Amino acid sequence: MVNFKQFWTKKTLVGLGLGQFLSLLITSTGFSSSELAKRGINAPTSQSFLNYVLLSVVYGSVMLYRRQALKAKWYYYVILGLVDVEANYLVVKAYQYTSITSVMLLDCWSIPSVMLLTYIFLKTKYRYRKIAGVIVCVAGLVMVVFSDVHAGDRSGGSNPRKGDLLVIAGATLYAISNVSEEFLVKNADRVELMSFLGLFGAIISAIQISIVERNELKSIHWTAGAAFPFFGFSLAMFLFYSFVPVLLKISGSTMLNLSLLTSDMWAVVIRIFAYHEKVDWMYFLAFVAVAVGLIIYSGGDKDDDQSRADVADQGTERSKHFDEEAGFDNLNRGNTVGSSKMGDTSRHDCMTSSGGRETNENTSIGKDMQALLIPLSL
Repeated sequence: MVNFKQFWTKKTLVGLGLGQFLSLLITSTGFSSSELAKRGINAPTSQSFLNYVLLSVVYGSVMLYRRQALKAKWYYYVILGLVDVEANYLVVKAYQYTSITSVMLLDCWSIPSVMLLTYIFLKTKYRYRKIAGVIVCVAGLVMVVFSDVHAGDRSGGSNPRKGDLLVIAGATLYAISNVSEEFLVKNADRVELMSFLGLFGAIISAIQISIVERNELKSIHWTAGAAFPFFGFSLAMFLFYSFVPVLLKISGSTMLNLSLLTSDMWAVVIRIFAYHEKVDWMYFLAFVAVAVGLIIYSGGDKDDDQSRADVADQGTERSKHFDEEAGFDNLNRGNTVGSSKMGDTSRHDCMTSSGGRETNENTSIGKDMQALLIPLSL
């Protein structure tokens, strides 16, 4: 029998609660983007720009206050920022062509993408039960595409099939971003990740805005009805980005993407009861397929979860090992401070050893990030 006291641990409850909070934030960004699209505002990069600025200012200030050395190479954050900016651009752009329900459902594509990336780059093993669950989820995604074709003008967009393709492409980039962030938050530092993601994301967004959306921003007639969803989107995205690393460190990227699936349900409920819009009957079949796929995926694979945790936490264990060695060296340096000559020698050896450890740690992180990000950017 299942021991519910062991299942409903504090970590499990925090993960579930935080996942649903992030799910509601994603739902709010979806409705903000949909509202802006209805008003003829087509500036997806500009919507995300303020979020990156907030990240760089808030977390950059904390990082400057700490004055700590970087734990990962800066150019990995450049690649991650580029992937993240384009993922946001494609998904927000999709609201111009398809319905909010289709966007929220097709985001599920990030789950098989995450599984593939973790299998290739993080060496995570998945049983046939999990693979079968993903296949059923993908079947539900296919139903969404056929639903848009079947519904036609009722789908809420000018070109539903084009919008669906944009969402799938954006979800793939989201998967790359999530797996990379999970690796960095467990091997580097959450504040460092957020500050550099915000910095390079803001720079890349500013360049893209000056090229693609400059005229669009000039043509926007700013009213309260347009400004509220525009800035509300940025605030919700800032909160989302701030709490995503916490969930990634607790439960991993797969749990994150599974939690965000409930945003689809929130979106449909709000669409039916708040906007009184009709939903095509194939959406409900897609919901059933996705729900069944999730039950199959999450059922009875404790060993796989432990294996994934072991792989993902290798960097954390390595970091603890370095910290223990550093503390031992500091203790030795304190014990030898009585002799001037021996104290100088001890300090020299400690600095050399510490520098070697830092170089080895950064080199190890660099090699892992090369394996994860560089091939995906080619």
